[in-house]
Amino acid sequence: MMNLEALIERWRDGDQRAAESIYNLHREKTFRLAYGLLGNREDAEEAAQDALAYALLHIHQFDDRKSQYTTWLYRITVSRSRDMLRKRRVPTYSLSSWLRDGHNPTDFRPGPEQRAEKKENQNSVWDALQILSPDLREAIILRHWSGCTYQEIAEITNCPMKTAQSRIRLAYQKLAHILETVDFQQTAEETR
Repeated sequence: MMNLEALIERWRDGDQRAAESIYNLHREKTFRLAYGLLGNREDAEEAAQDALAYALLHIHQFDDRKSQYTTWLYRITVSRSRDMLRKRRVPTYSLSSWLRDGHNPTDFRPGPEQRAEKKENQNSVWDALQILSPDLREAIILRHWSGCTYQEIAEITNCPMKTAQSRIRLAYQKLAHILETVDFQQTAEETR
C-alpha cells in the first residue's frame, strides 16, 4: 500500500484511484469522530461524507507544512458536525441507546455482574459527556476516542494549544464532579 503523501500527490495529479484510496483509508475514523460528536448514525454518516468529499475536492488547499492530513480532515469533520448541530439541534444520544443499536465499545466477556457494573459506568460516563458544553465534549472526544494530541486538538478546533489543554482539564473536572462515585479514568480507558 502506498503512503498517504504519495496518494495525495497522485490525487492532486488527477488519479481517481488515489482519491478512492484516501477516502477508504479515512472513512471509518471520520465516521467515528462525527458519531462521537453527533450521537446519531445518519447525521454522522452525512457529516463524515461531507467532510471527506470536501477534503478530496479541495485537496489543493491542504498544506502538509501546516498540519497532517488527518488533522486537516478532522478539523473539517468537527466543523461539519458543528454545522449540523446548529442546523438541526440534534438531541443528545444516551449511551444506552447507542449500545442498544448494536455498538459495544469493549467486550472482554466478563461475568454478568461485571458486565452490569461496567454498563452502568459506561452509561454514566456517556450521559455525563452529554452534559458538557460542546467545546469540552469535542475536546474530550478528540482526545480519547480519536487519540489526538493537544496540538492536533488545537488545530482541529481552531484554538490555542493552551486552550485545548484547558478544555481537557476542565472536562475532566466537570466529569469528575458529575460522576463523583465513578472511576472515570478506568471507565474511559475501557471504552476506548
